[in-house]
Amino acid sequence: MDEILDILIKDARTPAEDIAKMIRKPLASVKKAIKAYEEDGTIVQYKAVVNSALAEGDAAPVRALIEVSIVPQKDVGFDRVAERIYSFSEVTSCYLVSGSYDLLLIVEGKSIQTVAEFVSSRLSPMENVRQTTTHFLLKKYKEEGKIFKPASSAKRLNITY
Repeated sequence: MDEILDILIKDARTPAEDIAKMIRKPLASVKKAIKAYEEDGTIVQYKAVVNSALAEGDAAPVRALIEVSIVPQKDVGFDRVAERIYSFSEVTSCYLVSGSYDLLLIVEGKSIQTVAEFVSSRLSPMENVRQTTTHFLLKKYKEEGKIFKPASSAKRLNITY
């Protein structure tokens, strides 16, 4: 992968000036490369990795990984079915994967019930969907290579007699 992309993947806030110094290339060429990556879709978005347990506490959305087995459509394979599925607002990520199922979805909702309702009333009944398996995320330890500090909890006092 390109050196510029490697740096931006590790920290998207790295200024172009710093990148130019790090890779020993002219600032103008670094800015031009970044702009080209943004325009051609190589860089899709700059984002922050947030520990939602610290930022939102109990108000954090419920996330689930959903395995989906589908029947591919003639002449378009998995793409058309995947497009219909990833169009739902609840679906934050959609991947075609190898193995015992075809798609892996990351779905968010306000509660376990809203995710369950999405799966039972909108996803599972879809034509070409054969089977789903839902895994609710209980705790996030690491994401995007970053280890999460646990939310502070009240320390228990020692019991003395």
